[in-house]
Amino acid sequence: MAVDDDTDDEEGQNEEAKKFYNLINGASQELYPGCKKFSTLSFTIRLYLLKCLHGWSNASFTSFLELLKEAMPDINIPLSFHKTKSMIRDLGLDYKKIDACPNDCLLYRKELKDEKHCCVCGTSRYTENSSDNSKNQPDKKGRLIPAKTLRYFPIIPRLQRLFMCSKMAASLRWHDEECVKDGTLKHPADGLAWKNLDEIDEEFAKESRNIRLGLSSDEFNPFRSMNISWSTWPVMLMVYNLPPWICMKPEYCMLSLLIPGPQSPGKDIDVYLQPLIEDLKLLWEKGVETCNASKNETFHMRAALLWIINDFPAYAMLSGWSTKEKLACPCCNKNSSSLQLKHSRKTVYMDHRVFLPMDHPWRTNTRSFNGKQELRRPPPVIEGTEIFEMLQNAENAFGKKQSTSNSFPWNWKKRSIFFELPYWHKNPLCHNLDVMYIEKNILDSVIGTLLDIPGKIKDHLNARYDLKEMGIWKNLQPKEVNNGKRIKLAKACFSMTAVEKSVFCGVLKTTKLPDGSALNISRCVHLRERKVSGHKTHDAHFMLHYLLPIPIKSILPDHVAILLIRLSSFFRRLCKKFIILEEIDLLELDIIEILCHLERIFPLVFLT
Repeated sequence: MAVDDDTDDEEGQNEEAKKFYNLINGASQELYPGCKKFSTLSFTIRLYLLKCLHGWSNASFTSFLELLKEAMPDINIPLSFHKTKSMIRDLGLDYKKIDACPNDCLLYRKELKDEKHCCVCGTSRYTENSSDNSKNQPDKKGRLIPAKTLRYFPIIPRLQRLFMCSKMAASLRWHDEECVKDGTLKHPADGLAWKNLDEIDEEFAKESRNIRLGLSSDEFNPFRSMNISWSTWPVMLMVYNLPPWICMKPEYCMLSLLIPGPQSPGKDIDVYLQPLIEDLKLLWEKGVETCNASKNETFHMRAALLWIINDFPAYAMLSGWSTKEKLACPCCNKNSSSLQLKHSRKTVYMDHRVFLPMDHPWRTNTRSFNGKQELRRPPPVIEGTEIFEMLQNAENAFGKKQSTSNSFPWNWKKRSIFFELPYWHKNPLCHNLDVMYIEKNILDSVIGTLLDIPGKIKDHLNARYDLKEMGIWKNLQPKEVNNGKRIKLAKACFSMTAVEKSVFCGVLKTTKLPDGSALNISRCVHLRERKVSGHKTHDAHFMLHYLLPIPIKSILPDHVAILLIRLSSFFRRLCKKFIILEEIDLLELDIIEILCHLERIFPLVFLT
């Protein structure tokens, strides 16, 4: 982030801003006389980045700095790791280490900061000696090693730093001063959640510099070897005040928490979110004094969390609603329509006709669906205020050794920590599902079924027995031949011959793509085995949008090809850079009809 050269006028600056500008002015000197490419600050940050990327020890980093100084006496750099870290800390790039219970029961902070054992499960705070479990294992310097450590990157100083660059400070007002209100949805400021937050607190809405944030989290394996099972959870924040062409760039996404492994925290993730939630409450209720470089003044900055973005498993962790078993749908809630398949041993979610208009002819069509009419009205979407009141008196029990309380109704497993934010229960859109994960799951199911890929195919023997169990689609039910010695399965309308599968894979293999549109998809297509595997989320996104319709329109029957092309078109329209607000209702009706078509054509297990 660039900082203005003219920082001499200190009118309107608070103490933190003065400290920051003094650091910038002091460290912006030439790296050595005549050097124009690096300043002391930029060179030091680059060195520190190399240390982090390549795992240099603190001692080796200090030795390297000393060698540079010895070789080039005129160079202006810190002479030790600790001085370098002090410079980084003053930039607002520091983090806090907070010890945690290995069983995710609690954080050792505030009144628990001096405890040696977890007061919930009794587990030691520190690692134990493998030869003697009664003693803790110290490091080489004699310090006890925490069994688990959370790293928290305070968000308040980093949000304040954004306003210390005049160009960035101006960009943070883009949503109010430059965003054109033309009836399209192209930025979160055009959406209902943003406008609803403005209605909750009019004073918050009047100050365009107040920050709107989005939160996202997902697991990753920090080790390059996939043989090591390890689950680390970063918690990221996005600043939505910025224009749409920069707000999602990596340099503007903030890492707020790094939750350690080796196991996923599961529903206990709320334990690790405590310091972040406390800062978010402070930013909403009181705010902080912040220097605005573009107007050379100090203002009272507040911030609010608009929503959370995650995949479906992480949805359960962060919301508290279990996304498994019969009531998996968080929108339908207790009114979810599900069926446990006896032979496939899967829970499927059907009855999408309930979302159709009441006069739609498919509601009374029994032959093409499950043999029944659908006369129910769409289930009401449960609101945040209702959830807040329902779970208000429920008590959470965190920790791997703690059993889930039976006081939670329906599929709730906890009361989410986000309800501690005063405005959260009034938010109409608390949780968003990451559309690219949905696209990958859909593409895997479609391609796996079309190509009969083991582990991905949805049209198997057990799926056919489920049709027989329900008494539907008699032409696809398994039939015994040769006095029961063999089972014959009729060909489905979406089945492809070996030649057609080769043509399908050949099209994906040989298609030339524009630079930067996707990775090398051809390496994911295996012609000999006639399968597609190893593709990433972005590859699936591109294939579903643009590549899937090409081969299927000449291979599959018209009614199947048209359905899959409509499915591809839906996601392509949904992911456009801007959407006309009136088009959203049409998209909703379109996806309902597509889901109903899928019920008519593909096996029941396809709807898991």
